[in-house]
Amino acid sequence: MAEADIGLIGLGTMGSALALNIAEKGFTVAVFNRTTEKTHAFVDEAGDLADRVVPCETLEALAAAIKGPRAIILMVPAGDPVDQQIEALDPHLDPDDLIIDAGNANFRDTMRRMEALERPFLGIGVSGGEEGARHGPAIMGGGDKAHWDRVEPILTAIAAKFEGSACATLMGENGAGHFVKAVHNGIEYADMQLIAETYGLMRDGMGMAAPDIAPVFARWNEGRLASYLIEISAKVAEAHDAATDGPLLDVIVDAAGQKGTGRWTAIEAQHLGTPIPVIEAAVSARNMSAQRDLRATLAEAFGGTDRLDLPMDTLEAALTCGKVLCYTQGFDMLRAAAETFDWSLMREDVARNWRAGCIIRSAMLDDMAEAFEVAPGKTLMEAPYFADLLSETVGALREVVVAASGAGLPVPAMAAALGYFDTMRLARGTANMIQGQRDYFGLHGFVRLDDGESDQHGPWAE
Repeated sequence: MAEADIGLIGLGTMGSALALNIAEKGFTVAVFNRTTEKTHAFVDEAGDLADRVVPCETLEALAAAIKGPRAIILMVPAGDPVDQQIEALDPHLDPDDLIIDAGNANFRDTMRRMEALERPFLGIGVSGGEEGARHGPAIMGGGDKAHWDRVEPILTAIAAKFEGSACATLMGENGAGHFVKAVHNGIEYADMQLIAETYGLMRDGMGMAAPDIAPVFARWNEGRLASYLIEISAKVAEAHDAATDGPLLDVIVDAAGQKGTGRWTAIEAQHLGTPIPVIEAAVSARNMSAQRDLRATLAEAFGGTDRLDLPMDTLEAALTCGKVLCYTQGFDMLRAAAETFDWSLMREDVARNWRAGCIIRSAMLDDMAEAFEVAPGKTLMEAPYFADLLSETVGALREVVVAASGAGLPVPAMAAALGYFDTMRLARGTANMIQGQRDYFGLHGFVRLDDGESDQHGPWAE
């Protein structure tokens, strides 16, 4: 007899946490995993929530366990595994049953699936890691509103709450939810890189040990930089390693991993023609971090770094400035995507969705949401509050980038943020030289500044 309110396939770390979250909120969830042993182990470990979990050994049993019209969440690896799972599941479903891909899918795959499938389909981004999935993630939906409405009571129940408001939002049509999640992860890459560069300046430039850096981050978390990433940076810096009786940070290999969503953000920004240099710098920095042997060889060949002396409030202001510029680029990319794909996506909705549950939750997001409402269609840099904040802090960013460069200390994301700011505030740039060059070697033509005539050529055309 069908008794489950919803189904879930894939009991990995995130899937298991999400299933327990659903059960804890009072819904009965039917679960299936390709490995049957894992399904039963999950139920055995569910404790008091086991009564609201229906273990299923086959997809046929899963379909039979769910009340109609069914809704089934897929928590399987992105890419081909999603297509394979849909193909295996489809014969057991009715035409109006809803499939929800809640993995880190590429939004273009989501759009393709929606066009190909002859059934309801949603693509939702879920942010917050295992802790968020278990106790309240930020949920970013994409698809038809009618399909979203069918499962909204469950999604809003399990989502993170900010002052009583659920961080579960339908961002727009077809792939909008997964696109917003990808941009979220791109900003996450950049924010983490900016923090890591600041840590590096304190460690290598100012000779500070990790236990001395931890209270600096903790103090910053009480001000404008208050955010989940600053909070955990303090905790990571203060962590002790029992094996070496020293800071844990000192024994962690300096090669950062990535699962691809930050890279997708950089790629899609090029397709959209939207500048996101801070995010691109963060993706490149992770790639460079993996080349540890080469970096060790080059360190011997070219020498080390010099010390520097920077006030802590200058570092704090520089990090604040970089963070605002990083978010500016991410939100501008969302606006460009909404226009390109004809999505009803609203940046203020995204900002509010990110206020709790997700990795980039920050005290600034409330002000960002308000800025987008007051000045729709404008960039954050044009909003009065953030324009004033940038004017106040960009001098510190410039000072830090110059000092770091002089000392040979890498700050690629900070430098990218400063370069972006200086480029965007320059009324007349230098691309006229590029246009002249293009016309010289390829007769691509240019637009005249004085009369606006296009398809013009220089004397070399003769």
